[in-house]
Amino acid sequence: MTFSLLARCAQTGRFGMVIASSSPAVAARCAHARAGVGVAASQNVTDPALGPALLRALDSGLSATAAMAQVTTAPHIAWRQLMVVDAHGHTAHHTGAQVLGLWNVAAADGVIAGGNLLANRDVPHAMCDAYARSHGDLGDRLITALVAGRDAGGEAGPVHSAGLLIVDRESWPAAELRCDWLDDACPIAAVARAWAVYAPQMAAYLQRARDPGAAPAYGVPGER
Repeated sequence: MTFSLLARCAQTGRFGMVIASSSPAVAARCAHARAGVGVAASQNVTDPALGPALLRALDSGLSATAAMAQVTTAPHIAWRQLMVVDAHGHTAHHTGAQVLGLWNVAAADGVIAGGNLLANRDVPHAMCDAYARSHGDLGDRLITALVAGRDAGGEAGPVHSAGLLIVDRESWPAAELRCDWLDDACPIAAVARAWAVYAPQMAAYLQRARDPGAAPAYGVPGER
């Protein structure tokens, strides 16, 4: 049903995630991140409580591996696919025996990708490879990885929703861009377009929250 990639940027300490699925509003249920703590995915017959549970475990001082061991004692865990990246860039994952269709996971330092009901098992590797080869802002690299997953085959069925999530230093996301449903167009392309529009403005939006008096002008009609 889903393919995703999670990463920690070694240069900035930001965490981010991209995800796509045939299901509606996939990012709303499956993407979880906390600044300074980590990023977690809970996918395949999703229990949205498991992502925050992984982040709480990390925040308590557990490593990615220990956090995953703690959370995978939850009921019905055989149906779940979970991934996490901690503040040191360490990764962990779980794929239960009841996970749907073809699945796979690929990981490197600071990054992990995985999916289920995949068109082929190479998709997560293609995402990790694309992320490793990419440069620039974390968001650009995440979008590159998501597009690579799609182009490597993506999900076995049509993809209808996608999303990008980035956290920086605040309790709220630096970027949270979603396409919750498209019938006849590519939601990954829609999220990529949203990122292209938002990325040049992201720093200004962060500054407006932190110190609006020192922030740049809004550039909107009627502004004084």
